[in-house]
Amino acid sequence: MVGIDSDKRVKENKGPDRPFNTEEDRFFFLEAIKYIDKVVMFSSNEELNKRLVENNVDTMIVGSDWRGKRVVGQEKVNKVLFFDRIGTYSTTTILEAKNDVCS
Repeated sequence: MVGIDSDKRVKENKGPDRPFNTEEDRFFFLEAIKYIDKVVMFSSNEELNKRLVENNVDTMIVGSDWRGKRVVGQEKVNKVLFFDRIGTYSTTTILEAKNDVCS
């Protein structure tokens, strides 16, 4: 199961020009991966916690940029694991490069 932030939540956390990919596109991209059984969306910390409990999630996996920080929902699961970014790939990097080219 993969959880994704709603567009509203992304805008609140990252600014009015985000998200780069809409929630519908992100949902579709993830749903198309054969190893993902279910994609859920959430718009608040409370909704994320609710999804974790109702789906009986045992382990959360989040980006390594969250290591050492409080991870929303960590108290609802048994284990939190971290994954490293692949190279320098990120939406922020893509948008910064696009802005540099357009400037």
